[in-house]
Amino acid sequence: MAKAFSVASWNVEHFGKQSKKKKSRPIAPIIKYLADQKADVVAVYEVESRRVFQPMVKAMPSYQFHITEGPQMQEILIGIKQGLSAYVTQRLEFKAGQATLRPGVLVSLCVSGQFYPLVFLHLKSSADPKGFGLRDDMLRRALDFRKALDKAGNGNGKANYIFVGDLNTMGLDYAYKAHDISGDTEIKELERRTAYRKMRVLTKNADKTWWNGSTSKYPPSNLDHVVAADHLEFKKFDGAEVDVRGWPPLPTDAKKDAWIKKYSDHGLLYFEVQAV
Repeated sequence: MAKAFSVASWNVEHFGKQSKKKKSRPIAPIIKYLADQKADVVAVYEVESRRVFQPMVKAMPSYQFHITEGPQMQEILIGIKQGLSAYVTQRLEFKAGQATLRPGVLVSLCVSGQFYPLVFLHLKSSADPKGFGLRDDMLRRALDFRKALDKAGNGNGKANYIFVGDLNTMGLDYAYKAHDISGDTEIKELERRTAYRKMRVLTKNADKTWWNGSTSKYPPSNLDHVVAADHLEFKKFDGAEVDVRGWPPLPTDAKKDAWIKKYSDHGLLYFEVQAV
């Protein structure tokens, strides 16, 4: 089966932010790493500065770029390789009524006469009850969006729908500990809810996608995911549908620490959608 298109999805921690208290990561190596993926569509989360724009355009001249706008501090940057037919819209409903939350980005691709709606999301972080509730509301909206897309899809009532991003599946730390929810339990519930809507969480060749390094008090966590309609097929990487790149496959903590320091605390998700 032929490839329809490829996607690279990456949370680059505080991308472009300049701080007097903490030395910022140089942006040039980060942009080069992203360009080296040669994905047809790229999504970068946590963009915090306009200064990434010109270096990005110079390093990736064959892409058209779009960025979210609003009162939120962190934006989502989308790049689409020239030659692809795409329609990009900012979806405010994913802010769950909170002005400072990130909106979603809907990229509607048309490849060989087939439409592929992709939603890129950076859901609410935090394991406290408020954060967990907002994240759950944003996720529910992403799942329910399938209904509208099925009605407006390719004429068969079966949209080629994918949503992807940093879903921040870190669980719930409740005041009454007996009611805590682990990150793994939140992911299992995500899998149950997606199955109900004839979707699935794609398999990855590395479970843990976030880590702040060996000196962090927090362990590696499974925060970044790709969710797709059941009928879609994907290229396999070591038997998995998503290739996690960056620090996760590195063999030692020292090498992982160096990569995290240079690039980001999140690994990059890469996947290839097969033509319908």
